[in-house]
Amino acid sequence: MKFKAFVTENGVSLLDRRFLPALDKMGKICHLFLTREHAFFLHNLLTSPDGIQSIAQFRKQALFDDYRISSQNEDRIAFAFDISLLLRAVRSSVSIISSESGGANRLQVKLVKKLPPNSTQPMPFLTFETKGYKSAVIQDVPISKPLSRAQLLQLQAALDAAQDLPRTLVQVPDLNRLQNFVDRMKHVGDLLNVSISKYGDLHLQISTTLITLGAEFRKLLVVGDKAQAPDEDRDLSAQTRSERAILMGDAQSVQVSVRHFSKSLQCHLAKPDCAFYGIAPQGACLTVIFQFFIPGTRQTDKSISLHCRLPVLDPGSS
Repeated sequence: MKFKAFVTENGVSLLDRRFLPALDKMGKICHLFLTREHAFFLHNLLTSPDGIQSIAQFRKQALFDDYRISSQNEDRIAFAFDISLLLRAVRSSVSIISSESGGANRLQVKLVKKLPPNSTQPMPFLTFETKGYKSAVIQDVPISKPLSRAQLLQLQAALDAAQDLPRTLVQVPDLNRLQNFVDRMKHVGDLLNVSISKYGDLHLQISTTLITLGAEFRKLLVVGDKAQAPDEDRDLSAQTRSERAILMGDAQSVQVSVRHFSKSLQCHLAKPDCAFYGIAPQGACLTVIFQFFIPGTRQTDKSISLHCRLPVLDPGSS
């Protein structure tokens, strides 16, 4: 089992300034799943079914140069690690590169086994090595034992299932406005009702015995199944419109944790250009897909992707 690559300048920027800070908000422990063509950072696909799932996918060229991987499991390797330790190692390596006035060699990452201090058993590490003109720094990030073939098959099956998209997605271009609303709602209650219609409406509501607080985002861009809103809905309240759309089969509604919803919004640290919200068939989960454009264009950057799946607390209605 071998893995070795050089992290490109673009890869360092993506990890250090965007994706690792965002993923660190999702949870402390993450799986890194390496294949011949892709690198995946995965949260809660094998553990914590009640936790928020996040899937960050990169084509190998987006992060690495001279990418070499081999294993008896069809050249697939996966292991768990502490994201904060990986972020610290990457940032420390970046500081070494930046401090070298004469320039430094690229950052190399590889999978190794080493004997830790006061131990008789070799342990696996993800090692970062930076060689500069005046110094060389090696940083070891402890990782779990690589997953077995059976565990890899289980992880791949969970990943394939997590790639299923809702039939209707609505685009939310202003995540800051959504974040401000959720920040206010966090102090009201713990449960958030989310409904999404084929008309392009996203309706959020939190209720307690004393107060009901809601927000509606209307006429959003719809991807997938869409429908024309009835003319008679124009003069109705947001809640009534949402209830009518659900009864007509033109909307779905689920209940999620406010904490999970707020946590998913922390993915703005990865600097997406926009986000899409959708509800999986039978209300299985609330899906948030973050879209990234090729810099300077409005074309989707297909080399990177990020989406979250929020567990549903109540099946809702569909």
